[in-house]
Amino acid sequence: MLHKEQLKKSRVLVVGDVMLDRYWFGDVERISPEAPVPVVRIHQMEERLGGAANVARNISALGAQATLMGVVGQDEAGRSIRELLAQSGIQDQVFDDAQAKTTVKLRVIGRQQQLLRADFESLPDREVLLEKRDQFTALLPKVQAVVLSDYGKGGLLHIQEMIAAAKAQGVMALVDPKGDEYSRYQGATMLTPNRTEFMQVVGRWQTESEMTEKAHRLRQSLGLAHLLVTRSEEGMTLYTDSQGSPLRCHVAAQAREVFDVSGAGDTVIATLAVALSAGATVQEAMQVANRAGGIVVGKLGTATVTADELFLERNP
Repeated sequence: MLHKEQLKKSRVLVVGDVMLDRYWFGDVERISPEAPVPVVRIHQMEERLGGAANVARNISALGAQATLMGVVGQDEAGRSIRELLAQSGIQDQVFDDAQAKTTVKLRVIGRQQQLLRADFESLPDREVLLEKRDQFTALLPKVQAVVLSDYGKGGLLHIQEMIAAAKAQGVMALVDPKGDEYSRYQGATMLTPNRTEFMQVVGRWQTESEMTEKAHRLRQSLGLAHLLVTRSEEGMTLYTDSQGSPLRCHVAAQAREVFDVSGAGDTVIATLAVALSAGATVQEAMQVANRAGGIVVGKLGTATVTADELFLERNP
């Protein structure tokens, strides 16, 4: 059985689309006379790591060693990300690109409700990380797992080369996918789509057995060791092999009030990577990740789960 102290031995490299999450908190007391919208009087502003950086933040919060590789612009948001990485104890392997603009997501919160999200982003005209293949390969012997966090922002256009490089060195490659072109994830150790993303690729299903058939067909066609579908209030389902035969494992969602699902997928894949790196079986890692997801949706915004919270949750 996995113990809290084992998590400290895990070393995980996160690669992907790095973002800055900004939160403006305020009070809503009236409707604007200019348009039928609430007027928010801002009294607090906060910045948090987002995207792939939030995955790394979750890994670090669990007590494991996180290294982040990505790209930011040479701008104020990029500098904020570097400061937050240092504060979180994350090893910084992020590259500056003078031609890029750091992706920022601004959320306006009033009375504990998200009123607005504004995204500031621009797709890169080239993949900077492709130019850093030697650095990526050099980092692989230092870690047990790589999380490839694809937010569809253009940072992982050559993800298949990264998966192949990790596989060649015996490093687990876990992928949080985006879009419907899953062929680029060929050969990954684990893919973790949510229910909507999975449906976008395989189509709708009427029964659980039909979903299982579609899942195993996708897993086998992509050469995946494991496929984990997160299903919100339905929990999560793992599709894998057991002695050469297809195996399906399901865990129900944790019974708690859902406050905010922002970043829950980041927490799940971060916990999976840490648990597997610590020596957990894939079924045990799924159980632990399910607990982590249940805890984090009870928090506001892109939040994290600590090892103390995770193991207290298991042993109340």
